[in-house]
Amino acid sequence: MIDLYFSPTPNGHKVLILLEEIGLDYRLIDIEALDGRHFNPGFVRISPNAKMPAIVDHAPADGGPPFAVFESGAILIYLADKAGRFLPTELRARSEVLQWLMWQMASLGPMSGQNGHFRHQAPPATDAYAPERYAREVRRLYALLELRLHDRGLHDRGLQDRAHVCGEYSIADIACHPWIAAHAIQGIDLGEFPALARWLAAVAARPAVARAYATGPAYGPSARLDEAGHTRRYRQTAEMLRAAHGE
Repeated sequence: MIDLYFSPTPNGHKVLILLEEIGLDYRLIDIEALDGRHFNPGFVRISPNAKMPAIVDHAPADGGPPFAVFESGAILIYLADKAGRFLPTELRARSEVLQWLMWQMASLGPMSGQNGHFRHQAPPATDAYAPERYAREVRRLYALLELRLHDRGLHDRGLQDRAHVCGEYSIADIACHPWIAAHAIQGIDLGEFPALARWLAAVAARPAVARAYATGPAYGPSARLDEAGHTRRYRQTAEMLRAAHGE
């Protein structure tokens, strides 16, 4: 059994998609329902950074006690290795999947998160620099994924677009999909990115992906949070984290 500490965000959905794909038994634990939410002492022992998603595997492969994993990319690798699916073992293929997973973790996710924050959560900006920077960078990242899928070298050899980010369907696709599915929130028109739009629809049509999006509340533009919720999510401080850890 896997406990998934969940909230219906792209990072939450990508772990939920993989759990549905590999068919492991899991239990969703709504992070917003915890007493103290992100700063619940029990939760920070599982997720030291006080962020979701996080998992606890009650039957780890080493036969030891329950094992906690935080950070969504690390969770995807752990679960894919546990199941022996969606992450190749061959050196080059595995490295390629991990490269695109790290790209999502380091670029697509954080930049989309900042762009979405300035578009939907931040107070009206007095300086356009930050909103424009993140909007421009997100569009650049969409263009890179479009170039990856619509590889001109493949077409020059009479081949079609890549069906998936890295050869076979993998955790690279699973990691990227929820972030691209939120393209309207990002202010991105997929008419400019036809290969990306095709890939998005093809992955969404997978039964496990459809089940995951149906299980977790549909991701959409977040309602504006009250002051306490805004502080908890966007104004976390070192002092708040120390207190949660009992320091």
